[in-house]
Amino acid sequence: MERYIGSMATAPDQIRTRKPDWLRVKAPTSVGFAETRKLMRRLNLNTVCEEAACPNIGECWTQKHATVMILGDTCTRACAFCNVKTGMPQPVDPLEPEHVAVAAGELGLQHIVITSVDRDDLADGGARQFVRVIEALRKNAPNTTIEILTPDFRNKADEAVRMIVDARPDVYNHNLETVPRLYPTIRPGARYFHSLRLLERVKQLDPTIFTKSGMMMGLSEERLEVHQVMDDMRSADVDFLTLGQYLQPTPRHAKVVDFVTPDQFKSYGDIARAKGFLLAASSPLTRSSYHAGDDFARLKAAREAKLAKA
Repeated sequence: MERYIGSMATAPDQIRTRKPDWLRVKAPTSVGFAETRKLMRRLNLNTVCEEAACPNIGECWTQKHATVMILGDTCTRACAFCNVKTGMPQPVDPLEPEHVAVAAGELGLQHIVITSVDRDDLADGGARQFVRVIEALRKNAPNTTIEILTPDFRNKADEAVRMIVDARPDVYNHNLETVPRLYPTIRPGARYFHSLRLLERVKQLDPTIFTKSGMMMGLSEERLEVHQVMDDMRSADVDFLTLGQYLQPTPRHAKVVDFVTPDQFKSYGDIARAKGFLLAASSPLTRSSYHAGDDFARLKAAREAKLAKA
């Protein structure tokens, strides 16, 4: 029998409600999945697909799409929603940028998503490693478009963001994750308006870079709170919004308060597009990097259509 989400204080053996049918996915068994996993192991690369227990890993890895997580597998934060382990990270791997570029080439990626753990222990928060990865990809996989999903670079954001923007990724993603009211319990090491300013700063430095942000649903957020976050994102000129259902990784993590239905997700997506986002992906299984390559093509087309009307 499936078990499921309790609060941070819930005993691990507490019975939990079954997931609704629309959240059930098949266990990964394909040849493509096995080949992708073998490649990541050979190149000593971590993926957020595995570390964050993404429900879409079977589909994505079967198609040989993987989201690489640089700067190690250990985070200096302990967010209540995240399955990545917390602790003192290992030194930065100098071979990692080249290994990412090799992976992009061997997987035949037209679009790659690069994310990372938080590295509050580093003077630059890990920004230089993002730059090195972008440079390695531009050199060795010049036809691959690059999307990055960065942490908030707490206390060093101005320099870190400028450094990365100068390297010119195609998409700069930074997730707000939830509504401001829930930050103290869900994202205690971060600050909502700091993250919002980071996204705004990217656009100020280079308006041609697409910006993207996402939220998890089902953590007790109210509808009007979600609308306000959308408005805040649009004020920061964010181009692309992703909304997906939060799923509790273990009984030690924050509980799921409710399961947002597919129809409710569709409504949120319609509202987001009405508010001016170039693109909105909103469904129970949506994640930041889910179908990212296809979405990038749609982003470019949406911008071109908007400019044609101007």
